[in-house]
Amino acid sequence: MSTAPESYFEGNLLLRALHDDDRALLAPHLERREYQKGDTLFSAGSEVSFISFPCDRTVATLVIAMQDGRSAETATIGREGAVGGVVSNGCLPASTHAMVQIGGPVVQLDAVRLQEAKRRSASLRNLFTRYSDCLLAQVLQSVACNALHPIEERCMRWLLTLQDRLGTDTLPVTHELFAAMLGVQRTYLTRILRILQEQGLVEVGRGRITIRNRAEMERVACECHGNVKRHFETVLGAVYGPDGQLLRVRPPEPARAARSLDPAAVIERANR
Repeated sequence: MSTAPESYFEGNLLLRALHDDDRALLAPHLERREYQKGDTLFSAGSEVSFISFPCDRTVATLVIAMQDGRSAETATIGREGAVGGVVSNGCLPASTHAMVQIGGPVVQLDAVRLQEAKRRSASLRNLFTRYSDCLLAQVLQSVACNALHPIEERCMRWLLTLQDRLGTDTLPVTHELFAAMLGVQRTYLTRILRILQEQGLVEVGRGRITIRNRAEMERVACECHGNVKRHFETVLGAVYGPDGQLLRVRPPEPARAARSLDPAAVIERANR
């Protein structure tokens, strides 16, 4: 089997954070695909047999759909993370629908291969455990935000989260998609965006929303975006740029120290 080129690792921050020996465990099993906006990565109830790593400016969303046709976003994942069987030990049914919000390249890995690699490497296992905790934190914070905070604050949280993953002020999102993510009517969302525009926070265009004053938006938004950001920094060692963009993940030193405690590594060093 051919080995994935280095570019496969550079487009996604989790893959980029891997040590060379951990990359070697995954490289033969990585595949790169292009997805379009609206494509489905997996559906609720279906077996999730692979992990998807959004690369560059690709963004995926975990969505819960109700019987009446309404839906709501529970997590937004870009180049900082992955979706699929990140935590489970095999092919388990999905509880959510994963769709591509912004199209682009996605690197995919068979879920069984990831589990094999985690069993062989303490450092790789630690990285994905930390990321899984951060993804769960984002989901739980989203649940609390949707239940307790007004639509204006939920709207700002969603825009800030998306900007973190794209690193650009202009976000390619339509009113229709935005309303679906928030679980509200499009006409209602349009009124809210008009208010935010009158406050000088955003500029609304056709098929795009431009953030005009991120600092002020962070100040008046609810605490949810900041809480998730701090958790990523503390647990995953996430580094953010001055414009809020996620630049890299660098797990705290105990994660690297854990590699030296891996039994296989200890035996290997003893035999040298």
